[in-house]
Amino acid sequence: MKRTTRAVAVAAALALAATACNANDKSASSGGSTAAAEAGGTFHVLLTSKEINYDPAKSQSLGISAIHLVHRGLTSWKTSTDKAAEIVPDLATDSGQPSDGGKTWTYKLKPGLKYSDGSTIVAGDIKYGIERSFAPELSGGLGYHKSLLAGGDKYSGPYKGGELASIETPDDTTIVFKLNKASGDWPWIVSMPAFSPVPKKADTDPAHYGEKPVASGPYQVKSFAPGSKVEFERNPNWDKASDPARTGLPDAIVFEMGLQADVVNQRLIADAGDDKFAGATGASVPAALIPRVTGDPAVKARVATSPSGALQYLAMNNKRPALANVEVRKAIQYAVDKQAVQVAEGGPEFGGELATTLITPGMNGYSKYDLYPAPPSGDPEKAKSLLAAAGVKNLNLVLAVDSDQPTGSAVAQAIQQGLKRAGITVSLKPLGYEAWLELVTGAKGDYDLAVSSWLPDFPSAIGNIQPLFATSEIGNGGYNLSRYSNPAVDTAINAATAESDRGKAAGQWGALDKQILAESPLVPLIYARNAFLHGSKVQNFYLPPYPPYPNTLIVGLSK
Repeated sequence: MKRTTRAVAVAAALALAATACNANDKSASSGGSTAAAEAGGTFHVLLTSKEINYDPAKSQSLGISAIHLVHRGLTSWKTSTDKAAEIVPDLATDSGQPSDGGKTWTYKLKPGLKYSDGSTIVAGDIKYGIERSFAPELSGGLGYHKSLLAGGDKYSGPYKGGELASIETPDDTTIVFKLNKASGDWPWIVSMPAFSPVPKKADTDPAHYGEKPVASGPYQVKSFAPGSKVEFERNPNWDKASDPARTGLPDAIVFEMGLQADVVNQRLIADAGDDKFAGATGASVPAALIPRVTGDPAVKARVATSPSGALQYLAMNNKRPALANVEVRKAIQYAVDKQAVQVAEGGPEFGGELATTLITPGMNGYSKYDLYPAPPSGDPEKAKSLLAAAGVKNLNLVLAVDSDQPTGSAVAQAIQQGLKRAGITVSLKPLGYEAWLELVTGAKGDYDLAVSSWLPDFPSAIGNIQPLFATSEIGNGGYNLSRYSNPAVDTAINAATAESDRGKAAGQWGALDKQILAESPLVPLIYARNAFLHGSKVQNFYLPPYPPYPNTLIVGLSK
């Protein structure tokens, strides 16, 4: 799970232009294209990032990202316009067979799987690929498996540490994982990049493996120019019949790196030449271009917006004396002007829908409810009455502001003004991102309030609950910014994590959502939207409820 950074995409100017969407009635992504695509052509991806790494051990990419066009995993993600991603078997025949109460997971590989060089994909290659991710020199990738695989805490990778005994490969088509505790989300974890097969014989230069990896997906790397351009070409040995997640429609894919966000969006608005066949997967529509985008129906039709996304929230430090009383925290629920926050982030269409839950829409376990019903602009009188009943007067709080966030100051001022109407004085403490992060995730916790946002790495409600509310995530780099601690909740989190029946787990997470919010550790503000432009010839480019990004595995082109 990760804290998200709101792009320059949205600002108050947008609130005046974005009037076509009712934020309270948004069940599917808008804009984008889901028309029929044809095989062939070259898809261009315009990126602001100067770095791309296709080494699966180093990757933090979501299951619909470009790295999965080159690498397949045991499982993969299948998206649609109206619901969260679903897990589907990829190299494996199914999503896994649990035993030993969910502490052992067994997978069988599909027959006839081959790499781009024609060699056979075997279970030992997947084992080796996972083991590589433990090597210190290949750090930085998603690491959920490292704390779950038995012995993983003491393993240092295959280069110096030999093999990891908790990954067994009794034959070339079987792989067995031994966990130190039950995990109902293991089928999602094995979809992560680290579970891609890496043949040991090809790993001769680990530091540069990502520049020309052996491909198992529909594409292989043709050329790699660091910081500038990467080109994909077809993998002749990819078997479409065995792959339920990827369409492999374009003949080639070109990634242009290091572009300015304004340049990316200006090019996509102009829709000229090769940019008709291009899309943005990380550069949201900037505020300065909003009037142009919303004022031209042809351009607006090419903006894909997500129905939901990261939860943006106001954390209240439960350990601070001024906020230790739950009735004070409940008063702040009513005092916050969520509508002003929404406007600061760009209004309902591009900024996000007002939030009332901890689990975000589109995630299993989400149910719509509101424990603190109030007008969108808040209920200052209700807040005042709660404070009076608690015997609290002259409440003064400090809000730590990440001033590197494009909308950070505007959101902080919206919160400050809302609480002022309820008689609460809020002082703003602007900090650069690194200083802000050290303050809110450090051991001391010397702050009252902080605004942040959070998006899970995979579509399980564990990502909405555990990192933000487990006692283990307080300080030391953890993201329990509310410093909330409840032993009963910790026990329930562990139980839901271990539940292998996804339906039962969803019910447990949903119950935790309400249980935690009843103690008011934070104020849900908005379910933040993403918005990305694409060219007129790009098809299957939409943003699902989760993840709120285009699924590059299925994008195609029209002629």
